[in-house]
Amino acid sequence: MFNEEALVKEFNFKGIRSSGAGGQHVNKVSSKIELTFNIQESLVLNEKQKEVIAYKLSNRITKDGLLILQCGESRSQHRNKNIAIVRAVQLLKSTLFVEKKRIPTKIPKAVIIRRLKSKRANKERKANRRKPNLD
Repeated sequence: MFNEEALVKEFNFKGIRSSGAGGQHVNKVSSKIELTFNIQESLVLNEKQKEVIAYKLSNRITKDGLLILQCGESRSQHRNKNIAIVRAVQLLKSTLFVEKKRIPTKIPKAVIIRRLKSKRANKERKANRRKPNLD
């Protein structure tokens, strides 16, 4: 599909201040990571892959063609960077994954006969529960 190591080298990272618990530490340290990836200028992806990503991820891509992901789960900037990389690669892989076309199979005749036989048996069982017609 694509070379992950070369793709990761094309990612740009920026540390930004994170919100949440941490007290004064949060106000001093930029532990949140913002990952940006310019899809159109990528050398790892071919043109068809770029088109597929642009189409499928159109709601997550900016007008400039940047895919932006943020991660502030951890208090560690290094851990947040690793989480963002894994998420970005996983997102791109799932976007480019093509499912196999389902080939419909013919239902075997024995299965059809068995189904109809069980329906008939069920119908007779329920008919025997009814009150007899005395007319």
